[in-house]
Amino acid sequence: MSHVFRRAITFACILAMCVVVLGAYTRLSNAGLGCPDWPGCYGFLTVPNEQHEIAVAQQEFPSSKLEPRKAWIEMIHRYFAGGLGVVVLFIFAVIVRSNQRQAPKLLAASLLVMICFQALLGMWTVTLNLQPFVVMGHLLGGFTILSLLTLIYLRTAKNDITFDSNASVCLKAGLACLAVLVMQIALGGWLAANYAAPHCTGLPLCSNGELFSWSSLLKIPEPASTYEYGVLPFETRLSIHLVHRIWAAVTVLAMIGLAVVVHMKIHQPIIRRAANLVLTLVLAQVAIGAIIVHFSFPILLTLFHNLMAAILLLSLIRVCYFLGRAKKVML
Repeated sequence: MSHVFRRAITFACILAMCVVVLGAYTRLSNAGLGCPDWPGCYGFLTVPNEQHEIAVAQQEFPSSKLEPRKAWIEMIHRYFAGGLGVVVLFIFAVIVRSNQRQAPKLLAASLLVMICFQALLGMWTVTLNLQPFVVMGHLLGGFTILSLLTLIYLRTAKNDITFDSNASVCLKAGLACLAVLVMQIALGGWLAANYAAPHCTGLPLCSNGELFSWSSLLKIPEPASTYEYGVLPFETRLSIHLVHRIWAAVTVLAMIGLAVVVHMKIHQPIIRRAANLVLTLVLAQVAIGAIIVHFSFPILLTLFHNLMAAILLLSLIRVCYFLGRAKKVML
């Protein structure tokens, strides 16, 4: 692939990370319904600010209160997401037209499909008034797009991976850890979609943990005019948050196990360093989560927690990719 294409992939990865962070900030600042329509805002391409524009907005959407700050947060997120869509379309076109046998055409096609589906989820997030399943799907869609871009980046990058007979066993461990981490991210998305963060205070368990119940976890949000700020009962949200914390411990143990297996069986420094990075990131993520609870969920730290989750996922994908390469490279 050309140097220009490599730059485009790098730019797309950075832009996708920005979109994920902006999406998290939109949720955390309660700006998800800052614009009651999609893809514009009150029928305009930007947030209405002139008196005649505001009058039209109030006439067209009488049940919505125009809050410029929240509307701009939502629209900036949409602008970045739209820019990412354009870059992904360029990447798809270049890969499809490439004559190279190793061009990741399936990954490119999957990426384009995910971009289109993510746009639909973005629309449904607004039109269905932050329905939790849609909000969680939107979050996971952003992480999926970022992961696909990272895989394309790794496929088109040069690396010094050599064959290793133990790579197959380690790859299975890595994929198991990836499943554990994806579950943890999904739990975090469900927690965020139901505004469950403040319902579990205290460390390491909830101070009012006696309200926890497995049966309450089975409750799903009932139909409502809006799901902003959550509709589930207190004990259900507390239980969701506590399960997220418990699974975080499982995730840490899984990452420790992966690092141990890699160091015992793999002797290539690049793979060992990648596994060490994953272990460092997951320990830092747990520490950040504890600090967030201790300081009563400050928005910037919570935003950083979301960013770290994305970086941790990409780092683990990188380990699995390296192990997959070590398994396939010919002697």
